[in-house]
Order: sequence, then C-alpha cells, then structure tokens
Amino acid sequence: MFERFTSAARAVVLRARQESEDLRCGHVGTEHLLLALAAPEAGSTHELLRDAGLDAATARKAIPRLARGAQRPLGPEDAQALESIGIDLDAVLRRLEQSFGPDALRPPPPAPRRGLLRRRRPPGSRFTPRARKTLELALREALRLDDRTIGSEHLLLGLLREGQGMGARVLADAGVDLAALRRATEERLRDAA
Repeated sequence: MFERFTSAARAVVLRARQESEDLRCGHVGTEHLLLALAAPEAGSTHELLRDAGLDAATARKAIPRLARGAQRPLGPEDAQALESIGIDLDAVLRRLEQSFGPDALRPPPPAPRRGLLRRRRPPGSRFTPRARKTLELALREALRLDDRTIGSEHLLLGLLREGQGMGARVLADAGVDLAALRRATEERLRDAA
C-alpha cells in the first residue's frame, strides 16, 4: 500500500513517527498522524486544519490532557465517593503532577520488542490499530475518489472517517466541524485534479 503514497504522504507518516518519539510514546497513534498533518511542512492539510480552527500547537497541548482523561486512574464514581468524604480528586491529581511532573501518572512506555533476527524495533514504530485503520481508510478514500495515489489529504480523510481515535477527539475538542472539514478536503482534492 505504501508504494501508492505520495512523497508528501510518506513525509506525514515519517513525521508522525517523529512526533511519537518526541512525546515519548511507545506507539504511533491517530494523534501523531494529526500532529503530522497539522505541521506547516504538510502543506495543504496544514492549511485545511488551520482554516478549520486547529493548529499544531493547539493539538499538541490537547493530546496530553485528553490522554490523561482517558487514562485517569479513578472514574467519576470514585471521584464522587472521595468528594463525599472531603477529598477533591482533581486537586490531588494536580498536586501529584506539580510535585512529580506532568507524566507522573502516565504508565511507562512498553519495553522495545525484538523483531526479526533479534533486532530491536525503533521506539514509536508500532502503529496502533486505529492508526493502521486510518491508513487503510486513506487508501479506501483514494479509491472512492478515483485517485491513483494516496496523498496527505487522503490521510486526513481517513482520520476523519475512522472518527474514534485520539486524533478525532482532538479535532472535536477543538470545536472543528468534522463534516465541513471533510467537504473542504474533498473540494481541495477535486481542485487539484
């Protein structure tokens, strides 16, 4: 499938891996793909996302916050129970992060696994199932639009179509109209053809 990727789309995938490493993640997720698509070097997807109301800096700030919410050690019921005895869970979590750093409650990344011939995989080289699905959906979007190659715009369409990963949650949290972004992306592809 990667042979059909344009050089811009390949650059986005490579940048997503770099974003994963920069954020010290043990995987490449849809959030890393979104960061790569929002980077100024991404070209038209950067412009599309910026016009929709999301820039790379905003996305980069939202990811740890949303990830903490997804990995919160205690649920809302626990917070209510603790509040009933006078303990503010949010204040405790903030204090922990102030004392021990913003990643204090984050589980450590998994140890690198050995691949074929006992070589270590580079950190952040494994794509999450949702990120792999996004890449697959990018191919399907290209086929649906009768495009011979998969460009960064198709990657954005795949991310929007997947709709459940951290990347889509960052977009929704930023107030981006996903349907309008999809229409603008398709329009950009038609204009480029």
